[in-house]
Amino acid sequence: MITDLVQIRMLGEKKRDENERFRRHMKSRDYSDRILRRIAEGIEGQIDCTLCANCCRVATATVTGRDVERLARALRMKPERFLADYTDESEEEGRILRRTEESGCIFLNGNECTVYEARPDSCQKFPHVVRGAGSIASRMWQFADRACYCPIVYNSLEAFKEQLKFTK
Repeated sequence: MITDLVQIRMLGEKKRDENERFRRHMKSRDYSDRILRRIAEGIEGQIDCTLCANCCRVATATVTGRDVERLARALRMKPERFLADYTDESEEEGRILRRTEESGCIFLNGNECTVYEARPDSCQKFPHVVRGAGSIASRMWQFADRACYCPIVYNSLEAFKEQLKFTK
């Protein structure tokens, strides 16, 4: 199990093409999601995300109307005020939580989310290996990038390849 973030970034980038080939391999075959989910759950259970929080530094967090309502309520403000103070509009992703160059997500303090109990659904389901819409194979397009910064994704992909006897 690799958890060093420098090593994850280096290996994730090095294996980007391989991970894209694996994605195509997965899409062209029918594998049991149950087996892959069990592998990913085992890996997720061994990694404490609060010790890492790299996703909060690197990735953007999309917010839905329900997320805005929940976060505004948690912060005791009107949704309109929350939108103005804590979100930005992204051309590619829609409404996202505001970010800073120094720390990433505006709600990240060290390695802790200051709105953890009310965090957006996209954060709750991250890294979308175990939890997410559709099959694992249908979410594979996200994993090549995430394998460069998330230990859960990197290690899950490597375990999937081994389980499925993927020829590297």
